[in-house]
Amino acid sequence: MASRLNMTLPVVEFWQRRVLKISGGIEEVGSLRWELVLCLILTWIICYFCVWKGIKSTGKAAFFTATFPFIMLLVLLVRGVTLPGAMTGIIYYLYPDMSRLSDPQVWMDAGTQIFFSYAIALGFLTSLGSYNPYNNDCYKDCFYLCLLNSATSIVAGFAIFSVLGFMTYEQGVDISEVAQSGPGLAFIVYPRAVAMMPMPQLWSVCFFIMIILLGLDSQFVGLECLMTSVVDLFPIYLRQGFRRELLLLAICCTSCTLGLTLVTEGGMYLLQLLDHHVCSGTTILLLSLCQSISIAWVYGAERFYGNITDMIGYRPHPLMMYCWRYITPIVCFGTFIFSLVKYTPLKFSKTYVYPLWANIMGWFFATVSLSLIPLFVLYKMMQGEGTLKQRFLLLCHPVEELPVDQKCLPALGTSGTPQHTELKPLSLTSTN
Repeated sequence: MASRLNMTLPVVEFWQRRVLKISGGIEEVGSLRWELVLCLILTWIICYFCVWKGIKSTGKAAFFTATFPFIMLLVLLVRGVTLPGAMTGIIYYLYPDMSRLSDPQVWMDAGTQIFFSYAIALGFLTSLGSYNPYNNDCYKDCFYLCLLNSATSIVAGFAIFSVLGFMTYEQGVDISEVAQSGPGLAFIVYPRAVAMMPMPQLWSVCFFIMIILLGLDSQFVGLECLMTSVVDLFPIYLRQGFRRELLLLAICCTSCTLGLTLVTEGGMYLLQLLDHHVCSGTTILLLSLCQSISIAWVYGAERFYGNITDMIGYRPHPLMMYCWRYITPIVCFGTFIFSLVKYTPLKFSKTYVYPLWANIMGWFFATVSLSLIPLFVLYKMMQGEGTLKQRFLLLCHPVEELPVDQKCLPALGTSGTPQHTELKPLSLTSTN
């Protein structure tokens, strides 16, 4: 009865049948939704002009898109906690269900959310951090970033659940019946709750401005990350004339064209498929595992520790090396294995089960994105000289010119600890 009632709500009708005009499944692609196509084009135009001048334009745009949503969030928080029934939602938000702690899937979802929320292994933080001065205190910045991200998530939870509590107060239902996640929360539940407030248009504008700016911020930062990586690979060629701007234009046009598949009548099914297999979960875990192994065991945890010490002028806590070597790889690998063991077929709106071919396609996209790592390794090895083993060792050999605090590099003792301070450049040279 509740599900039939929800399907007749005006906000559900508007979202699913007017905005999306959603089809019956991923196999029913349907036609393009021209309103969404225009929004998609406008989004990429905005992203282009936010990134086209490099980090200067990106920084100016991020200053607005990253700070203004905080103002909107605080406005919505103040409004939410003053509504009748808000305390019901806040209690539901804060009061833990201890029985769920024994559910391994809860820990899996929490771990995946942390990886995605902090943009770990996506390259965003690395690319933006590369523009900082060499002696910038990146160690403290990491703690500040974690605290700010967690605090923002907590405040956002108060803003959302206070409004959900008001919604249950107005309808006389349990809050578990209205609490959702994903697009359903942003485009169905919250707008439905806002419609019950005085001056609903004002609060709707505040909420969706916040959503739009957060989306734009994530998108053009990701675009800047891609541009930084490509330009750093071919600096001599791409930093001449307007080649960087032309490359950016080509990337934006290509991305916009590919995005047309997501604004069809069946695009929402494809969006969730890509989000589940490519943009989060298993893919990010494997990328994080590869990065942690590369830094701690290939490049060397002591050498990396020495690099940071040379940068910031003091030694970070030694526990960091144990995290790089053991804790992070074990957590990533364990979570990845658990995600495979507990794998369940993907569903849309808890009702539509994706066909087998769609799940295979999702895993194919995930494999393609991850295959770039070994393919690039093979490409660099093919450019080297000597035997296959010598080429591989050359790739694993750190750059000697990189500043490092020599006191952080351990001596070679009886335990067999590698003597990084005595590493000599290999006689082999790369053909590039």
